[in-house]
Amino acid sequence: MIKRVSDLTGTWLPAIVLVAAAVAFATPSTFAPLGAAVPYLLMVIMLGMGMTLRPVDFAVIGRRPWPVVLGVVAQFLVMPLAGYGLARAFDMEPMLAVGMVLVGAAPGGTASNVMVYLSKGDTALSVAMTSISTLLAPLLTPVLVLWLAGEFLPVDAGDLFVSIVQIVLVPVVVGLLLRRFAPRLIDRVLDALPLVSVLGITLVVMAVVAGSADTLLEVGALVAVAVVLHNAFGLALGYGLARLCRLPATGRRAVSIEVGMQNSGLAAALATTHFNPVAALPAAVFSVWHNISGSLIAAYWSRRPVADAPEPNEDRDPAEA
Repeated sequence: MIKRVSDLTGTWLPAIVLVAAAVAFATPSTFAPLGAAVPYLLMVIMLGMGMTLRPVDFAVIGRRPWPVVLGVVAQFLVMPLAGYGLARAFDMEPMLAVGMVLVGAAPGGTASNVMVYLSKGDTALSVAMTSISTLLAPLLTPVLVLWLAGEFLPVDAGDLFVSIVQIVLVPVVVGLLLRRFAPRLIDRVLDALPLVSVLGITLVVMAVVAGSADTLLEVGALVAVAVVLHNAFGLALGYGLARLCRLPATGRRAVSIEVGMQNSGLAAALATTHFNPVAALPAAVFSVWHNISGSLIAAYWSRRPVADAPEPNEDRDPAEA
């Protein structure tokens, strides 16, 4: 029953997040206090991600290091620069500009693994890219934010590093250790983890929308257009780079979705902690939109099988992605 509920909420995640955002926007005073809980909500989500990881998820790095390196480099090159470029092109106010850069500099989102699986892409490559970009985030995200967002507002890269270690690295490592040393316990809760992630992301979006409701009224359309373009650039440029480097069709699909879908929850947590809820607004909109666009592109590709499908032992259960 829990697995069915988890699968159902995962399938309807875009609609759930959209409705939750609308409720928070209508009654901001009710959900604004959730802002203080955003980092802790993300810690729970990242703990769940760590629990789903297995040694086989990292084995693909040894077997096929080039696609993983290409994907991670594209992740931390395309999206930060696209976020910065869009912030400049739309002449965004400093807080929103920093928010766009934060979304771009975040690692890949865990929902991307499910989208790659549904699109008949290389799921093993997708999981490896998400895992490696997440582990590299404490080093690369602060540097990228300092480099690209420093002209808009003062950025303390050291504080960002500490926050990412606390919010991302520690929970993921704890999850990995629990999966390694208490497998029976973790197996009992695996089916519920997607449901926990959906609940966590929904609460994060509600907190951010409630905290920036006034700004959303003024610049909501601008932010929405910028976020849609940001996501589209990631999907298109990720696919283009993978094709230029002659990855097979399954690999191109994986890199495209991985680059285009961000850990917007992390961006929202960092924005809320180190700036203010207005800076988290692009991340909140991104949380809604990238799940919608990811679902659409997965549905499109799922009807177009490819000859170079991944080997059976490389596929993961999408519920664990």
